[in-house]
Amino acid sequence: MDTGVRVFRGAFIVAAAVLLAAPAAWAEVTIETVPVGNTGNTGEWSGESYGGFGPDRICGAVSYNFNIGTYEVTAGQYTEFLNNVTGVDTYGLYNPNMWSSDYGCKIQRTDTGSGYSYSVAADWANRPVTHVSWYDAAMFANWLTSGDIHQGAYDTSAGAGWGASHAGDYTGITPRGSAAMDALVGTYGKVYLIPTEDEWYKAAYHKNDGDTGNYFDYPTSSNTTPGYVDDDGELSGTSIVFVDGVADPGNYATYDGDCGTEGIGSPYYRTEGGEWENSESPYDTFDQGGNIWEWNEAIISDDYRGMRGGSFFFDGSHLPASLRDGYTPTNEHSSFGFRVVQVPEPASIALLALGGVGLLARRRNIRG
Repeated sequence: MDTGVRVFRGAFIVAAAVLLAAPAAWAEVTIETVPVGNTGNTGEWSGESYGGFGPDRICGAVSYNFNIGTYEVTAGQYTEFLNNVTGVDTYGLYNPNMWSSDYGCKIQRTDTGSGYSYSVAADWANRPVTHVSWYDAAMFANWLTSGDIHQGAYDTSAGAGWGASHAGDYTGITPRGSAAMDALVGTYGKVYLIPTEDEWYKAAYHKNDGDTGNYFDYPTSSNTTPGYVDDDGELSGTSIVFVDGVADPGNYATYDGDCGTEGIGSPYYRTEGGEWENSESPYDTFDQGGNIWEWNEAIISDDYRGMRGGSFFFDGSHLPASLRDGYTPTNEHSSFGFRVVQVPEPASIALLALGGVGLLARRRNIRG
């Protein structure tokens, strides 16, 4: 098990997409997203004064439309990324613990003699990638945007403080709604980013009931603590043995609910994206509670970048909307991963509105 972690209190997914021309290599990874609207919504307080943890802050108000990843970025998607950008891995985008750790996501690196190649174990491809730093996630977002880890919403130059261990020392994030962001959209059509805390929070907890300030306590569309896989390998509160693909009774997440078995237990610990098919957020995202901690852009106390959602080896106290957390942005841990947002909405949606093309139906479970 990884040591030295001090989090406060303790087959690839290829989504339905429209390709109007032959895709570049990086376009082979397409992130399935859901739209988040209700642009007049208000936020709510989160933090230790409101039954949670972390500095108090009003969270969740977002005044623009955006799309967020339906699922966490997977080991399969990240493997494709590595094979396209890290022949020599100058920036350390691969962590050997991805393969060697008991809690790794089973991405293996092979030295070909002229560089590196990467592969992922088949039964891990649709589980979330782990051992990624905030900066790894930012380079992945740039690559999704442009096909180049240095071109996108994140400035990777030393002048912007790239790679700084204190979050406040890095100033290279292109602001939403800025002229610079508009220019990126004009150049690339789609821009991918790590979510802001407000974007992440809204997608997870807002009730999706109009321009309101109404929120659930948990990202499973519930005010009740989600169920989990217990120490007997059963869905808590039932006699149903958990296996991949078991029917979800609703309001379940992947976490250590009884301080024993971590997540779903060895060897996977984490579920595939969409496993809890009846436990989505009001905006139809999955696993924003449990599975892995997810990076966001917030700067938390001690210059940490924000993290939310809890993980497979933390208890249920880390799942609620009131829990704000964070960690050093350079850290790569077995419970750290991410999902991405996309600003603005995909061009394919605009084309659909014009009757130009059709989109395939969104799947609830990505395993099929």
